[in-house]
Amino acid sequence: MVAASREVISIHQLFSKLTFIVSIVCSSSKHHYQLQVAKLDEIAYLLEIDELENGKGANQIDTLKQAGDTRWSSHFSSICSLININDATCSVLEIITIDGSTYSQSGDVDNAYKSLTSFEFILIFYLMREIRGITDFLCQALQQQYQDIVNVMHLVCFTKGLIQNLREIGWDKLLKNVTSFYEKHDIEVPHFGASYIARQGCSCHQKDHITVEYYLRVEIFFVTIIRNYKS
Repeated sequence: MVAASREVISIHQLFSKLTFIVSIVCSSSKHHYQLQVAKLDEIAYLLEIDELENGKGANQIDTLKQAGDTRWSSHFSSICSLININDATCSVLEIITIDGSTYSQSGDVDNAYKSLTSFEFILIFYLMREIRGITDFLCQALQQQYQDIVNVMHLVCFTKGLIQNLREIGWDKLLKNVTSFYEKHDIEVPHFGASYIARQGCSCHQKDHITVEYYLRVEIFFVTIIRNYKS
């Protein structure tokens, strides 16, 4: 299913960026420490303004998780980890951009930061979290040795039903969640009726005179779900 999703260019780019971000932040003890500090500062601020509940076991510090093609559910865990500590990750990427050991590293990290703060990227992240969340139950079940073929077929049909339901009624909820995320961070939400401008290399070009909403809804949302459903 992950392979089917990555046939969509934007999804492939997301996972490539995700792998890079996790690697650049977690491979260095210095950057990992900066991530922990940034998350602690964020939690302290949210507690101060009563945006978080305080209590035993609450507000524990998470870390980024790497996805592996041979590890079940790892893509779901990796996506969730980045969403959960998005703000702290962005803060660390900004630091690396300025203090990078080489101009190449600074440039690559700056590019990753711009992707991570783009509407399209965040929408794809939330979409993949929904899809991987649905298929994660099936993945976990298939690892149980006692599963028989009849039960497996029922689980597959059930999962396909959830994916179809996401396709039929999931767009509005997805768009609401992503828009809410952007408004919370005081980031301008794109005008969905505007013409979609695709970026290729250093130049910009208009993609077949389609709107931003059409591109996000049809060429990403619908196409990704259909590929997962058929897989």
